[in-house]
Amino acid sequence: MTDHKADFEVNRKAWNTRTELHLSSAFYDVEGFVAGRDPLTALELELLGPLAGLAVLHLQCHFGQDTLSLARHGARVTGLDISDTAIEEARKLTERCGLKADWHCGNVIDHVARFEFGFDVVFSSYGTIGWLPELRSWARNIVSYLRPGGRFVFVEFHPVVWMFDNAFIRVQYAYFNRERIVEEEQGSYADREAPQRLASVTWNHDLAEVLTALLDEGLVIERFVELDGSPHACFENAVQGADGLFRIKGMEGRLPMVYGLVARKPG
Repeated sequence: MTDHKADFEVNRKAWNTRTELHLSSAFYDVEGFVAGRDPLTALELELLGPLAGLAVLHLQCHFGQDTLSLARHGARVTGLDISDTAIEEARKLTERCGLKADWHCGNVIDHVARFEFGFDVVFSSYGTIGWLPELRSWARNIVSYLRPGGRFVFVEFHPVVWMFDNAFIRVQYAYFNRERIVEEEQGSYADREAPQRLASVTWNHDLAEVLTALLDEGLVIERFVELDGSPHACFENAVQGADGLFRIKGMEGRLPMVYGLVARKPG
């Protein structure tokens, strides 16, 4: 298996910088969040269902807004992220909000022994698996962290979106692309005018790869949905529809942009 340590280090540094940018961005609106704004989308809340009293692990949690929103909905939460800066800021945000949460800095594909059989729900959302070179370790860890009968709730941008260049002008990558994608961009999806240039290494994963990784580990897919719009304004040339979702201008209704699933661990 290829050693991706150097790639992960590039991405960790990039997410440390992104975290600093995002803390002051209107996109994340930290002050609004502290005051009670809920960043969880309607799709996420529907798939998650009632959370009161449940132990929830949030994978690739960034600096913790969604994780702490889960806590506000009654869950006992743990967040995991590769960015040490993000985890440090998540701890600060937890204190500001007067909430309780456990935070762990690490790579989602590395096994955490203390998480085994510890959670009723494992949750992951938006822009996560593209940072992983393979999904077998990811799926294996998810299953090991779930208690029997527990659920994996996953919401992600559709792989068709990642076929295009950033401006959605042309198809740049094959749907079944398996190669490393090395890029450098200015700023961030949350602050495109920021002067910082960030290098990154990502990978595309088609739907069959995602579903097969989960099924091969014994999870049972109970729900699968696709949307033609994104709840987040994080793509170039996107326009907001009457339903609040963002779609690529000129391709409204023609592209799948988000998918979600619920998978249960038997037992």
